Amino acid sequence: MPHVEISCYPGRTDKQKAECAEGVAEIIANTLGCNVSGVSVAIKEVNQADWKTEVWDKQIVPAEEYLYKKPGYTC
Repeated sequence: MPHVEISCYPGRTDKQKAECAEGVAEIIANTLGCNVSGVSVAIKEVNQADWKTEVWDKQIVPAEEYLYKKPGYTC
Protein backbone atom coordinates (compact mmCIF):
# COMPACT_ATOMS: atom_id res chain seq x y z
CA MET A 1 0.00 0.00 0.00
CA PRO A 2 2.00 3.01 -1.21
CA HIS A 3 1.81 6.27 0.71
CA VAL A 4 3.14 9.54 -0.68
CA GLU A 5 3.64 12.79 1.21
CA ILE A 6 3.95 15.99 -0.80
CA SER A 7 5.30 19.13 0.83
CA CYS A 8 4.76 22.43 -0.95
CA TYR A 9 4.49 26.13 -0.31
CA PRO A 10 1.02 27.39 0.62
CA GLY A 11 -1.25 28.87 -2.00
CA ARG A 12 -2.89 25.96 -3.81
CA THR A 13 -6.64 25.51 -3.59
CA ASP A 14 -8.25 22.40 -2.16
CA LYS A 15 -9.34 21.56 -5.70
CA GLN A 16 -5.76 21.77 -6.99
CA LYS A 17 -4.50 19.60 -4.13
CA ALA A 18 -7.26 17.02 -4.69
CA GLU A 19 -6.51 16.87 -8.42
CA CYS A 20 -2.79 16.50 -7.72
CA ALA A 21 -3.40 13.71 -5.20
CA GLU A 22 -5.70 11.84 -7.61
CA GLY A 23 -3.18 12.17 -10.45
CA VAL A 24 -0.28 11.01 -8.32
CA ALA A 25 -2.32 8.07 -6.99
CA GLU A 26 -3.25 6.98 -10.52
CA ILE A 27 0.35 7.14 -11.73
CA ILE A 28 1.57 5.20 -8.71
CA ALA A 29 -1.10 2.52 -9.13
CA ASN A 30 -0.36 2.14 -12.85
CA THR A 31 3.42 2.16 -12.43
CA LEU A 32 3.69 -0.07 -9.38
CA GLY A 33 0.86 -2.40 -10.35
CA CYS A 34 -1.45 -1.87 -7.41
CA ASN A 35 -5.04 -0.81 -6.94
CA VAL A 36 -5.55 2.96 -6.78
CA SER A 37 -7.75 2.44 -3.71
CA GLY A 38 -4.65 1.27 -1.84
CA VAL A 39 -2.71 4.47 -2.49
CA SER A 40 -2.79 7.38 -0.05
CA VAL A 41 -1.47 10.87 -0.74
CA ALA A 42 -0.94 13.62 1.84
CA ILE A 43 -0.22 17.23 0.90
CA LYS A 44 1.31 19.41 3.58
CA GLU A 45 1.85 23.12 3.18
CA VAL A 46 5.14 24.49 4.50
CA ASN A 47 5.96 28.18 4.57
CA GLN A 48 8.95 29.17 2.46
CA ALA A 49 10.76 30.48 5.55
CA ASP A 50 10.45 27.04 7.18
CA TRP A 51 11.35 24.94 4.12
CA LYS A 52 14.99 24.31 5.03
CA THR A 53 14.34 23.26 8.61
CA GLU A 54 11.06 21.39 8.05
CA VAL A 55 11.61 19.75 4.66
CA TRP A 56 15.23 19.94 3.51
CA ASP A 57 16.86 19.06 6.85
CA LYS A 58 14.21 16.60 8.13
CA GLN A 59 12.99 14.86 4.98
CA ILE A 60 15.27 15.34 1.97
CA VAL A 61 18.76 15.06 3.45
CA PRO A 62 18.07 11.99 5.64
CA ALA A 63 16.34 10.19 2.73
CA GLU A 64 18.92 11.05 0.07
CA GLU A 65 19.79 7.42 -0.65
CA TYR A 66 16.10 6.68 -1.36
CA LEU A 67 15.43 9.66 -3.63
CA TYR A 68 14.80 8.53 -7.19
CA LYS A 69 14.10 12.14 -8.15
CA LYS A 70 16.48 14.51 -6.41
CA PRO A 71 15.81 18.24 -6.20
CA GLY A 72 17.65 20.55 -8.55
CA TYR A 73 18.44 23.00 -5.75
CA THR A 74 20.32 23.05 -2.46
CA CYS A 75 19.64 24.76 0.83
